[in-house]
Amino acid sequence: MQRFATTFTYFPSSGNSSREQSSGEKMQYTAMLLSLCLLVSTGACASRVLAAEANKTSQAIFRAGSQGSFHGPAEFFTGNVRVDRLFPANDAAHFSGAYVTFEPGARSAWHTHPTGQHLIVTAGVGRTQEWGGPIEEITAGDVIWCPPNIKHWHGASHTTPMTHIALTGTLHGKNVAWMEQVTDEQYHGK
Repeated sequence: MQRFATTFTYFPSSGNSSREQSSGEKMQYTAMLLSLCLLVSTGACASRVLAAEANKTSQAIFRAGSQGSFHGPAEFFTGNVRVDRLFPANDAAHFSGAYVTFEPGARSAWHTHPTGQHLIVTAGVGRTQEWGGPIEEITAGDVIWCPPNIKHWHGASHTTPMTHIALTGTLHGKNVAWMEQVTDEQYHGK
């Protein structure tokens, strides 16, 4: 650092010889050069820190069962439903994930999602329906896209349980708007 400051020390010519330069002017230029050196070295250090941070592994592992499970509340589900949370939404990815298991005959209430929802059926046989549309059978391996704000329901078939992974977007802290229950008549397509 001393070599850098010495090499680049410059005192402007004012018609006086450098011996005539006031010590105050010399101190001012030295302080300016030291400040510049400090600024450059601080910037270099900050760049190295940011580069290290960008290369840092930032994976998060949510161990099986670590996010908790709960019984689907009767306010939003009919029948026996278990929700196993997989991961929460975060600032970078505005969606959460969960396994949802429906016992035979169990189903969600009518609902919508502000940013939509993907369902990936992992086991069993289920049913889903958009408001005003036909009931569709869904089986393991099927992927369902529920567009934003489309009223729908999903659940198990009459005789077979069904599990799906739900990937649900969040908007302004909300990921679902629950509505009325699916009646037995609606569930059976009558």
